[in-house]
Amino acid sequence: MPRVYPRIAIVMATSIVLLPLLSLAPSSINAQRGSLDTYAITNARIVTVSGVPIERGTIVIRDGLIAGVGANVTAPADARIIDGAGLTIYPGLIDSSTSLGIPQALPSPSPSAAPGGGGGGFAQLRPQTSTTVALNSTQPPGLQPEVLAEDFLRPGGEQIEAARNAGITTALTAPRQGIWMGQSALINLAGDTTQQMIVRSPVALHVGFTPLRSGVYPTSLMGVFAALRQMLLDAGRYRDMQQAYERSPRGTRRPDQDRSLAALLPVLDGAMPVVMYADREREIDRALDLAEEFKLKVIIAGGLESSKVADRLRERKVPVLLSLNFPRRTTAALPEADPEPIRVLRERVEAPKAAARLVTARAKFAFQSGAMTNIADFRANLVRAIENGLAREDALRAVTIWPAEILGVSDRLGTIEVGKIANLLVTRGDLFDRNRTITHVFIDGRPVDLRPADPTSAPSVIAGGGSAVATGTWTLNINLGTGDLAATLILQQEGERLSGSMQGGFGTGEIANASTGPGGEVRFTVPVTFEGQTAEATFAGRMTGNEMQGSVTLVGRAPGSFTGTRAAAPVPPSAR
Repeated sequence: MPRVYPRIAIVMATSIVLLPLLSLAPSSINAQRGSLDTYAITNARIVTVSGVPIERGTIVIRDGLIAGVGANVTAPADARIIDGAGLTIYPGLIDSSTSLGIPQALPSPSPSAAPGGGGGGFAQLRPQTSTTVALNSTQPPGLQPEVLAEDFLRPGGEQIEAARNAGITTALTAPRQGIWMGQSALINLAGDTTQQMIVRSPVALHVGFTPLRSGVYPTSLMGVFAALRQMLLDAGRYRDMQQAYERSPRGTRRPDQDRSLAALLPVLDGAMPVVMYADREREIDRALDLAEEFKLKVIIAGGLESSKVADRLRERKVPVLLSLNFPRRTTAALPEADPEPIRVLRERVEAPKAAARLVTARAKFAFQSGAMTNIADFRANLVRAIENGLAREDALRAVTIWPAEILGVSDRLGTIEVGKIANLLVTRGDLFDRNRTITHVFIDGRPVDLRPADPTSAPSVIAGGGSAVATGTWTLNINLGTGDLAATLILQQEGERLSGSMQGGFGTGEIANASTGPGGEVRFTVPVTFEGQTAEATFAGRMTGNEMQGSVTLVGRAPGSFTGTRAAAPVPPSAR
């Protein structure tokens, strides 16, 4: 036993020495952490958006939040000081519709994604044969409203970095395939894990009107609307059955569980908005009709022609996530090439005017990047909207407080106010000046590295390569079992947007719900008059060089076929 006492004495002595050190350790760690997470930007011009600009003020950032802002705010002693003389501070920009952080195709949810994985980028409504898939769903891929964007998010990647370089700090992200595309998440564009990125999830259920390309129902526009209506009706019955069982389970057969229908219940109850992708006036009207039928809380995304229905949007309090991916020429203007249709030229001129017209009509909107392949166009097209009548103050609101309000996060984002998340954009020069530079970007209160974009790494603006470019005048031969009918199809592909018109034996009409695929696939609907009746016809085929062939589906008739040829245009030297 005598040997035990020295050991106890040593332990007690050691404890006496360590106790003061241990008592000091937490405060020391907290002090170190506070010094790393506390910043003060002084002597800067501060555009709060919520009030008048502060010409010479200070912002204090602590623990990821705005701790102080004003002309008389003093930087705390533990803050890292940034001299803001000559700088202007704005709220971080919000991109209200992207697929950032979501890989283009995943077979199943991947909640344990590793940091640094490739993000989804800015592509919107890019048709693909594979989609994000929910496990144990009762519905096929593309009709699974229970899909959650947060299950597929991957931090980091070049696209997220490029967005930050453009001053974007927050984005609404959602899968981009399918009819029921899934439920979006609002994310901050920084963080080592998806949990650190997510600001709010889920935000909205996203709906596209492009028919499925997998060969399963629905394969036509009419089928798309029928499928949407049927699932909403089924969800209503599912809710009634579940409620009845909860009220009186004894003696009642337990109803089957259905994740897909259960995911629609917040939509039917008005607790979750539905983002519907629609560009054309006719498409927007149809989306609004569907929303009115089921009393859905709807948001229109895309909205190329939204100003044409601005009064209806205002009356129904339907906001628009207006795309900044304005139509533009993506092929060389060659003397030998077919002239562009007047409608396409007019669309190119009118698109930058839509925002100002929505403001005049008092219809609410926010900007989004749309299908941009070069995020530098985000600010450039903001400037174009200003040059076409949009006030600078409204342009700033449309990328800060207005998207925050539409997406239900104006209590934490969108303006520079005490208590809000410290997402900040710092520039030298006015945000909308062409010669301005971005000097700092703060996300969740921490500065992020800004790296100049590599112009050689920018993706092509033509989806799928040159062989899949659809632009041109096509001569079609269409057979619905009664002999060939001739038609002229004029297509214009700009980035991933496909538009055009068809005229001939079926009458004249503009195409809608148009899409192209990376392998030259093309799909669109167009109203046709056949045997005295007008109905929607769905054309689905494939382009190979200057030839096209595929099928035609007309409701109530057996599928027909079509072939098409396009006069070859000389290839510009830059494309050889």
